[in-house]
Amino acid sequence: MVYAGFGLACALSGTPLLYLGSDPGPSALGWGVAGGGALAALACGAVARYGLQSALRVLLWVVCALAGMAAFGLLMDVITLVFGQGVDSGVAAANHALAAAGVLLLAATARSARRTPAAAVVRAPSAASGPVQLAACAGTAAFLPYAAMKLIWASGGTFAGMTGEEMLAVSKRNGASGIWLTLESWGLDGTVLLAALGAFLLWGLVRPWGQVFPRWALWLRGRRVPRWLPLAPALIGAATLAPYGVFGVGYVALATAGVVTMRRGDFHSSSDALLVAWIGMTAFAVYGIALIVAARSYWLRTHPPTGRVLTQSDHSRSVDSPSTATGRPWEVTAVCGVTSAFHQEHPDALCQEVPRLPNSPT
Repeated sequence: MVYAGFGLACALSGTPLLYLGSDPGPSALGWGVAGGGALAALACGAVARYGLQSALRVLLWVVCALAGMAAFGLLMDVITLVFGQGVDSGVAAANHALAAAGVLLLAATARSARRTPAAAVVRAPSAASGPVQLAACAGTAAFLPYAAMKLIWASGGTFAGMTGEEMLAVSKRNGASGIWLTLESWGLDGTVLLAALGAFLLWGLVRPWGQVFPRWALWLRGRRVPRWLPLAPALIGAATLAPYGVFGVGYVALATAGVVTMRRGDFHSSSDALLVAWIGMTAFAVYGIALIVAARSYWLRTHPPTGRVLTQSDHSRSVDSPSTATGRPWEVTAVCGVTSAFHQEHPDALCQEVPRLPNSPT
């Protein structure tokens, strides 16, 4: 309802919610935001009244995807707030933040009926598969040319026809914050530090230390990492960098082919701007896709296996029928977990004789 009211207010006042560079987008987008917020509110109200039906779950995921599209640019807003004087549009930033909050709430509602029972077994920490780790390598390597370019400028060198002094003057003219200018004076670049954090996040998603704090985490070592801690920034980063980089690479490819014209911006020529664009957009695209792959792997590897509490008849079947123990490993795990809870409540059941399984060595 808050998001719907926000969109309605922007539509009635003619306030744009989208900016294409420095040009404001159509204010009519506010009506779309109001409609999407109203649809989400109606869907959540229907869930509260009738329960989470299959059709309502599909509707919630559809609205969640729309809210995710509206939240595009949130990561850029955060970076601008940290390293710049402020965002280009406070209204657009508020739209991104409200839409991101809506994504979390709608996803939680859509998954509310799938919560893991208390008897479920916690998965042991595990590394991602080889192809997923290969994607993490590619995502990390994609940032190396980008980091090298930025560090050349930060150290006073020249790249793509631009000297470090010229890039510093551009940063000051564009309203860089004191933090950014201080890092530049130390020969560091803020985006390079963010790229390093991004690589750290990427490898945390594919290695076991992303599930249990390692020894170097001091007082946190040995404790399980909350799933939301790496997944939240991973999903926000993937939803921002992947489409931004993929569409950017497409535009740069068209500019290279001469279909569109690349603006030179602060560079001395369009070819210099094109070179820098190739390096930056390729890094964002490859890293964004790698982040999607790694986040999906982390989600699946850390999702608790589900099971159901056994009744007395279920327990009798598990004892009398030898087929239970010859099922799939995850079925055996779930049965063992819930029968253990059953035995705690019914200790006499432990005295029952368990028949020998066929083909058993004992």
